[in-house]
Amino acid sequence: MIKYKLICKNCNNSFDSWFSSSKEYEKLKKIKHINCHKCNSLNVEKTLMSPNVFNTKKENYKISQNEKYKEVKNKIREYQKYIKNNFKYVGENFPYEARSIHYNNKKSENIYGKASLKEIKDLKEEGIDTEVIPWVNEKNN
Repeated sequence: MIKYKLICKNCNNSFDSWFSSSKEYEKLKKIKHINCHKCNSLNVEKTLMSPNVFNTKKENYKISQNEKYKEVKNKIREYQKYIKNNFKYVGENFPYEARSIHYNNKKSENIYGKASLKEIKDLKEEGIDTEVIPWVNEKNN
């Protein structure tokens, strides 16, 4: 199928029409079956038109970005599983527990939990090594 933009030379009416092929258009034109639907004139011609091209690069980019997102998300889930299996969750008490371990008030162990950016900054200023790790909430995904 091919779509042409047609124009009536009598009334300047512009309209689109579909044809099975360009040969089909020529055949119908020759036997005078193409007419203006506004004034019924047979003086109808094709006009310049741009082809409808799909932007496959853009679509491929979206697909690849989505695949990369899934890969990163799966890698984060792997890290989360490792952390959950090998570290003790201390929740909101993370800054307190990290200080207790650092200043030898408590047995050294691997911990994870929640802390604000200010608390993380304070811990780093005290020489306590911490890392911020992105966390994927399983309930939302």
